[in-house]
Amino acid sequence: MSIQSVLMKEEKLDACIELYRNVYNSSPWNENWTVETAKERLSDLLNTPKFLGYVFYESGQLIGFIAGNSKKTDNGLTFYIAELCVNNKIQGKGYGTKMLNGFEVELKRREIQSLYLLTAKEGLAQAFYEKNGFRVNENRIVMNKAL
Repeated sequence: MSIQSVLMKEEKLDACIELYRNVYNSSPWNENWTVETAKERLSDLLNTPKFLGYVFYESGQLIGFIAGNSKKTDNGLTFYIAELCVNNKIQGKGYGTKMLNGFEVELKRREIQSLYLLTAKEGLAQAFYEKNGFRVNENRIVMNKAL
């Protein structure tokens, strides 16, 4: 498994949109992303202050991407992973872990001390992140309100 990574930039967006839709419109997510809504989501992310994202390839084929942004806290820099997306056809084969490990090396190089993210509770995504050293933060809850 030889994975190459490149910075996520505007010219990579169309391929990322297609992958994003394929992944999140499929099980277990079963969401309803259109080209337009996925483009808006990823374009907004790309234009977020302190954005950092990498697109990952194996043998020239797009396998996934990780993107988010860093934030200053009282303890230094933390990084919010807004999106981690791995091609459906290769999920469960170690690619996500390899991508995440490479990304963490880059974050450490940039003196980022911690990571955080939001994901579905008690599903495959939570199990993946826990396997990769993430823990549920007992001091925080997610709250929302429908309008």
